[in-house]
Amino acid sequence: MNVLDCIGQGIFFLDGGTGTLLQERGLAPGELPELWNLSHPGEITAVGKSYYEAGSHAVCTNTFGANALKFDGNEGRPTVEAVVTAAVSCLQTARSSAVGGQAHKFIALDVGPLGRLMAPLGDLAFEEAVELFAQVIRAGAKAGADLVLIETMNDCYETKAATLAAKESCNLPVFVSCVYDESGKLMSGTDPEAMVAM
Repeated sequence: MNVLDCIGQGIFFLDGGTGTLLQERGLAPGELPELWNLSHPGEITAVGKSYYEAGSHAVCTNTFGANALKFDGNEGRPTVEAVVTAAVSCLQTARSSAVGGQAHKFIALDVGPLGRLMAPLGDLAFEEAVELFAQVIRAGAKAGADLVLIETMNDCYETKAATLAAKESCNLPVFVSCVYDESGKLMSGTDPEAMVAM
């Protein structure tokens, strides 16, 4: 069963936070959690397995901040592809070793904001943002993710770049979540209705 069919059958459960659980397991302040996909794969697998066994249909890869602005393969840093591939591998192991939980278990490629402001508010060009997101998404699709979850977005233009990258880089279902303030708007001033239209 694919993820869209599964969602059509009723309530679809996602996992919870990853960062806080990794902190409990020893992730140091300022340490990039995505590096744990390579340095502590057993911990990443254990977190994923616990979510599957608790009843999550989909568990997110530990890739929220994975992009070539941080992981470019230079100066001893791993590449985006290495980080993403390791993250998906950890969840494949978690899924296959999980006991109980849902009958159908999916791996969600977690794609978060790039960490730089888009032009004209910042210096990141739209085309560059699309390519940065596309690198992550291509790597995740190649490694075996079942869906793309673009999450915790607060800029409509960056959300558009991520969604375009996903649609151009894979055939996986794409889901998007945004962060709205108390006035019901994104940081860029966009309301939910405009985001849906876009």
